[in-house]
Amino acid sequence: MTPLRLAVVSTHPIQYHAPLFKALAESRTVRPRVFFTWSQTSAAGVVDPGFGKTVAWDIPLLEGYEHEFVPNVARRPGTGHFWGLRNPDLTRRIEGWRADAVLVFGWNSASHLGVMRHFKGRIPVFFRGDSTLLGGGSAWRARVRRTALSWVYRHIDMAIAVGSNNKEYFRWSGVPEERIAFAPHAIDTQRFSDPDGQSAARAARWRIELGIPPSARVILYAGKFTPTKNLPRLVQAFCGAGMPGHLILVGNGLLEAQLRSLASARRDVHFLPFQNQQAMTAVYRLGNVFTLPSLGETWGLAINEALACGRPVIVSNRVGGTRDLVKDGVNGWIFEASRLDQLTGAVRRALMCEPQTLDAMGEAARRTSADWTLAAAAAGIERAVLTFCANAPMTRPAAVR
Repeated sequence: MTPLRLAVVSTHPIQYHAPLFKALAESRTVRPRVFFTWSQTSAAGVVDPGFGKTVAWDIPLLEGYEHEFVPNVARRPGTGHFWGLRNPDLTRRIEGWRADAVLVFGWNSASHLGVMRHFKGRIPVFFRGDSTLLGGGSAWRARVRRTALSWVYRHIDMAIAVGSNNKEYFRWSGVPEERIAFAPHAIDTQRFSDPDGQSAARAARWRIELGIPPSARVILYAGKFTPTKNLPRLVQAFCGAGMPGHLILVGNGLLEAQLRSLASARRDVHFLPFQNQQAMTAVYRLGNVFTLPSLGETWGLAINEALACGRPVIVSNRVGGTRDLVKDGVNGWIFEASRLDQLTGAVRRALMCEPQTLDAMGEAARRTSADWTLAAAAAGIERAVLTFCANAPMTRPAAVR
């Protein structure tokens, strides 16, 4: 059987997408080729406003799958605005490759929405994103948003949801239930498993360098220091918990000076700069508990990574992945994002937790992680594409010469 050709449209090499593309390329029934639309990032890092610096990931992002960079002619290239991705050759290149179907990651750019509109009715169009309805907002804004999204998603044949909140979003946006498939939002769980214990040993040495005793309880945050991450409230919660322990904040960003000021009188709050991907398996093991206290987060793949490292988590109810990944009191604690008292209580419980209870929660975290793997994600995409294409064959456009 000749593998089905799946054109994948993505902005640029992303540390979370690359392993998924590689896993999908291992399929015997689907042959993906990724068409990157922000070609300026092919050989250098990306300016990340959240971290406030140029980030060049230190893990391979282009190995193990077919790909090409499509020239972007936007006057102001980038993913921060609709006209930041303009790729006049994109549809022609996909047709020239003789794709049987197309999978688009994200629609909020001229090129990606253009691909959806161009190929709808010609070849099957699949869509993957992680948006949710957790952001709230006024009723009239919700009506406008729903109207706009219902129009956008008329240009796809099937949405591939990453989790429960994302599936609800697609249904609310007018995608019929039977046109929503599932492929879990996943990370490279094997990379974070630390079978030889080297990451744990590195973390132990790191804690000593920070002046943290081996027996001390540590709450960890790693990510961007931006307002949506709710970090000033995290520092307040830790300071207000009234329990011995340490808080480690790993990263950089807009709020760094404010956070350092809030913690200036504390010797138990530690700051580490941005750490690249190869260091993250040790970073998560610096803490006994990981926290993502965000005011809004479409998913929060840091939760997946922490769970894969066997770390219980403290997360807000506004983090999209909380609903699927976290069971309160079993592998972590959940609090209402706007409630400082609830976050303080969760931090206090984590710092008070008996070692055997914390170990059991860590093991529960690993078991949860085992269901959210790259293999499961690739299999979900493959199943959705093959099933739909088998039941709804379309005429493939002729190759453009």
